[in-house]
Amino acid sequence: MTPNQITWAALVLGIGAAACFAQGDWQWLVAGAVVYHVSFILDCMDGKLARLTGKGSAFGAWLDYIFDRVRVLVCAIALMGGQYQRTEDVTYIWLAVAVVFLDMLRYMDALEIWKVRLNMRRRQRERAEELGLIDTSQDNGSDDEADDTPVKGTPKVPAQPTAGDASAAASTAPAAPAHVVPPAKTFITRLPGYVRLRDFLVSHRIRIHLFSGIEFQMTIFIVAPLLNSIFWPTVAAGALLLAFEVLVVYRLLLATRAFQRTMARYDRLEAEMKSETSSPSEQATLV
Repeated sequence: MTPNQITWAALVLGIGAAACFAQGDWQWLVAGAVVYHVSFILDCMDGKLARLTGKGSAFGAWLDYIFDRVRVLVCAIALMGGQYQRTEDVTYIWLAVAVVFLDMLRYMDALEIWKVRLNMRRRQRERAEELGLIDTSQDNGSDDEADDTPVKGTPKVPAQPTAGDASAAASTAPAAPAHVVPPAKTFITRLPGYVRLRDFLVSHRIRIHLFSGIEFQMTIFIVAPLLNSIFWPTVAAGALLLAFEVLVVYRLLLATRAFQRTMARYDRLEAEMKSETSSPSEQATLV
């Protein structure tokens, strides 16, 4: 099977799960949760298969992106619509709107943040090259992207080393390229025990982002139907996802501030270089 065929299969199963959710009864909710889980497994497989086989494509990334949104939209409407039909409680209609809104917000936010970060990396790199701070003949451009189109099957970024690994290699590691800005310490990294907890999660192959899109969907479309309790799990999942998005935006704010400081440092460095290379008569004129 090709990655795109798996993507189609995930969509078909997602629609089947929605048909079960629409019935409203607990037996059908359980069936819908099981079918949705299988659909979710397939959705996690297409990208991995693309990376293993080298069959990733920009169209496949688009297909995966659109089908994911269609599946969430259809299942949210079917799940909440089934509960509204069963209870005649209009709250479920608003829950459907909230689920679709949060899912769309998460994906739009992630895409725009990715574009902003990519643009900042490119501008930093170009500015550093102009000032001769990096050797382009020996630089492999690992932090630069030739194309800003996401492609299904793109290799994942390796996990960051732990604090212990970083300290052990500090004496032998080469200096970072001049155009790379070190991450700023935030109130999160200053929390007691946070770094240790983060390193523990990474070493045990546990996602540092404990609650994001995956957990959001699993809670609403699997856990809640199995518990036959749709309202409170959905509210809790929405609140946690919104808090996570606020944290992501805050981290972007810190990154943009670091970018501005770096560009300002490049401007000062350029002025100093021009001052050093100017002739004495020019320096007198400037004075």
